[in-house]
Amino acid sequence: MHPFFIDMAVDFIRTYVDRCHHGKEEDILFRDLEKKSLSSEHKRITEELLENHRWGRETTASLVNANEAYRDGNGKAMSTILECVKALIEFYPKHIEKEDLHFFLHVMEYFSKEEKDAMLEEENEFDRNLIHERYKAIVEKAREFMGG
Repeated sequence: MHPFFIDMAVDFIRTYVDRCHHGKEEDILFRDLEKKSLSSEHKRITEELLENHRWGRETTASLVNANEAYRDGNGKAMSTILECVKALIEFYPKHIEKEDLHFFLHVMEYFSKEEKDAMLEEENEFDRNLIHERYKAIVEKAREFMGG
């Protein structure tokens, strides 16, 4: 597996999956669900999803570290890369199924139409700002790299 492919996969996971998708869940949906009296099942699933997000971040970080080690000449790091990729490939379809079939539509019942509309508008604003956030961070890293 080529290190560049891993870089692209990590960029997708960190930018779209974690920052965009999980970001909207954690910063908007879960925040607003905390104000509601959830069933024990929905509380449990919310906690599971948050733990899933943490696991995804940790596994992605392990993948990044292994990829860097591999680039630095540690051939043994390839086994960690493959383990991480396999774990992520097995994990995300199950995570998406849990969200789609057992959570998202069901928890919308806790919200009024006005609340749903407000969350949707906030999510749209989140999406509009995401590209600016991403490239601002890139410029800041470039400045650090260039010493200024």
